[in-house]
Amino acid sequence: MAGRRRPTPLRDRARYRFDSTLARSTGVLLGWLSACCLCVVVPVSALLVWTDPSSPHTFTGRLVIVWRTSAETLRLNGVTGAPLRMLLSALLGVIALLCVSTLIGVITTGLGDRLTELRRGRSTVLERQHAVVLGWSDQVFTVVGELLAARTGRSREVVAVLAHRDPAEMDESLRAALALPGGARLVCRTGSPSDPQALEVVAPHAAGSVLVLPVEDPDADPQVVRALLALRALLGRQPGPPVVAAVRDARYLPAARLAAGPRGTVLETELTTARLLVQSARRPGLPAALRDLLDFAGAEFHLRDATALAGLTFKDAALHIDDAAVVGLLPPEGRPTLTPPAETVVTATDRLIVVAHDDSAASPADLRAHVDPTAVAPPVPRTEGPVRTLLLGWNRRAPLIVHILRATARAGSTLDILTGPHPDPEPLPRTESLSSGRLDTTFHPGDPVRPEVLRALDLFGYDSVLVLGPDAHTGPEQPDDRTLLTLLMLRSIEEEHGRALPVVAELSDPRSRPLAPLGPAADAVVRGELTALLMTQISHNPALAPVFEEVFATRGGALALYPVGDYLRPGREASFATVVAAALARGECAIGYRPGSADPVLRDHGVRLAPRTSERRTWNAADEILVLTRPEPPSEPGGGSESLTGTETGSQTSTGTETGAESLTGSETGPESLTGTEIGSETSTGTQTGAESLTVTGTRTEPRPAPQSASAAEPFAGSDAPNSLPGMRREQDGGGSPAIAPEDDRRTP
Repeated sequence: MAGRRRPTPLRDRARYRFDSTLARSTGVLLGWLSACCLCVVVPVSALLVWTDPSSPHTFTGRLVIVWRTSAETLRLNGVTGAPLRMLLSALLGVIALLCVSTLIGVITTGLGDRLTELRRGRSTVLERQHAVVLGWSDQVFTVVGELLAARTGRSREVVAVLAHRDPAEMDESLRAALALPGGARLVCRTGSPSDPQALEVVAPHAAGSVLVLPVEDPDADPQVVRALLALRALLGRQPGPPVVAAVRDARYLPAARLAAGPRGTVLETELTTARLLVQSARRPGLPAALRDLLDFAGAEFHLRDATALAGLTFKDAALHIDDAAVVGLLPPEGRPTLTPPAETVVTATDRLIVVAHDDSAASPADLRAHVDPTAVAPPVPRTEGPVRTLLLGWNRRAPLIVHILRATARAGSTLDILTGPHPDPEPLPRTESLSSGRLDTTFHPGDPVRPEVLRALDLFGYDSVLVLGPDAHTGPEQPDDRTLLTLLMLRSIEEEHGRALPVVAELSDPRSRPLAPLGPAADAVVRGELTALLMTQISHNPALAPVFEEVFATRGGALALYPVGDYLRPGREASFATVVAAALARGECAIGYRPGSADPVLRDHGVRLAPRTSERRTWNAADEILVLTRPEPPSEPGGGSESLTGTETGSQTSTGTETGAESLTGSETGPESLTGTEIGSETSTGTQTGAESLTVTGTRTEPRPAPQSASAAEPFAGSDAPNSLPGMRREQDGGGSPAIAPEDDRRTP
C-alpha cells in the first residue's frame, strides 16, 4: 500500500502560486508590483497623516492629505478635486513613470551591451611597437612575463593577447600569475588567430613583434600554420614585425616556414624538449642554468660592435671586456661562429656575441694582467665511458630521446625503457630495438608508479633516470599526475637507501614544479618552457636567432657545467679572467659559475652569469664553471654528429674533415669525408665509416642524414625530426631551395 502523502506546507503552496503568477506575463508582474507598492505606501502615508498634530480634523481632509503623500511618493500628480480629475492625474503620472522607466531601461541596456562588448575584446588596439601574442597555452604565462620583463625601461609596455577565450578570464589569469611592472599594460582580445579580421583588432602591422603559440589540441600545428597564413594575408608585402612561431611536429616545419615568410622564425618544441632532457641527464644542473641564461631577469645573449677590438685575437678580445663574457663572433654575412679558435683575428666588421646583463657596452680595457698562470690547473683530458640510462614512461618525445641517445652514445652504453601502462607505445624503427654496437636498447614491462616494479630494477646502477609523462588529452588524468607519482616512488626509494638518484623529470605545467618531490640530485624540465624563453629572446632581438640555432643544435656549441678543477687549482684565489683564459685554452668559453656547497652564501642563488672579468674570489672544489663548448669527439669512430657551417646559396659544397664528430681542420681518420660541388645533386668523394663532415654555403643550415655503415646508428625512420639542427629555419621557395634574403637581413636564421 502506498504511503500517505505528506501535506504540503502553506508557505510552499503560496510561494509556488506566487512564482507561477509572476511567470505568466509582464502585465501580471506590473500588477503585483503596483499592488505591493500600494499595500506599503498607502498605510504608511495614512499613519503619517493621522499622527501629525497639524493635519485636518475631518476625515475627508485627512484622506486628501493621504492621497497627496502617496502620490508624491509614487511620483504621481497630487491633483485634488473631483474623482475624475484625480483619476486622470494618476493616469498621467503612471504614463510619465512608464516613459521615464523605459528611457532608463534603454540607456541601461545600451550601456550594458557596450560594456559586454568591451569585455569581449572587440575594440581595436591603437598601440605601436607593442608585442602581440597569438594563441593560448601554458606557455603564455612565460611568454607574457618575459615580454614585460624585456621591455622594462620604456615609458609604456603593452602586450596584446589574442585567443579564442573570454578576455576577462585571460586578463584575470595572467594578472594572477604575473606581477605586472609599473607602466605595463595588458590587453586581451577574443577571436581566432587564424581569422584576418580578428587579427586586425590587435594591430599586428604596428607591432614590434608577433609570437604564435601552439595550443594544446591535437590539431595545434595546423592552427599555427593557419595563423601564420592569416598574418601573411593581413600584412601582405608591406614590411612587418618579426614573427616567431612554434610547432610540435617536425612534419609541419616546412609549411610553417613557408607561411611565416622571410620575417618569420619557427621553432620545434618536441625536438627542443627532447634535446634538453638528454643534455640535462648528462649535465646535472643544466636546466637551471638555461633558465637563467634565457630569461630577462639577469644576463642573456647580446651583440656588440667589435670596431674597437679590431686586429686582436679572439682570446685577447675576451680579456678586454670586463662587463660581459665573449662567446663568439658574428661576421657580416650573419653566420655566427661560437667558441672560435683562440687565435682567430677579430675584424672591424664583426660583431661580438656576448653574455651580459644589458646591451650597453663599456669601454674596452686590457685585463690580461688579471690572469694568474700559476692558478691554472694542468690540462687533463676528459674521458667518458659507456653510460646506463633508464627511461620511465612514454610519449611523443620518447622516440626522439631514444634517437638522440643512440646518436651520441659511447660504445657499450645501455638504455632500459619502462613504457608504463602503454603496452604498445609508438613503435620505434626495427633497428632501434636492436644492438647498434654503441647503445643496447631493452624494453621492460611494468608500470613505473608501482613500487615493486621500480624496486625490481637496479636503480642505483644507472647514470641517469629520465621520467616522462603521458601526452595531454590521452586520458582522464592530468599530464603531470603520473610523473608526480613516479617521482614520489623514486623519492621513497632514495630515502629508504639513503642514496640520491640522478633523476630528470619532464613536466607539462609550470605549476607542477613546486609540487614535484625531487631529490638532491634530481631536476625537472618544464615542457615548452625553453621554447617560450627562446621565442621571447628572438622576438626581442631577431639577430640572435642564428646564435640560438648554434647553441641548441646537436652539431653546434653546447652548454655544460664542469668542475672548477678542470680549469683552476681549487683553494686558490684568482680572477674570473683566469677562468676565461683557462677555458679558452681548452677550446671553450666561460660564461659564469655555480658556487658549490662550500660557499653557503651563494650556493642557493643558482648560476652567476657574466661576472666581471676582473672579479676575484677563492675557488672551491665544489664550484662549477658554465662554459660554451664545441662537441667533443666520441671514443668510437662513427659515433659523432655532424656539423654544418658556412652559408648556403642553393647548391651545396661539402668539404671537411672529421674524427668521429666535428673537426674544423685536420685530416680524417674514419668518418666519411665529402668534397666536391653540388648543383641539384650531390658530388661526394671519400670514405665512409659512420658520420660525415660537411661545410655548406648559405644563410641557413639544412639537415642532411649521414650515410650509415654496419657499425653506425640507423636513421630515425618515419620522420625527419631527429636531425642535428633545431627547428629554426628560413623560408623556402616551392622548389625546395632556400629563399635568399638581403645581405643585411639577419633577423632569421
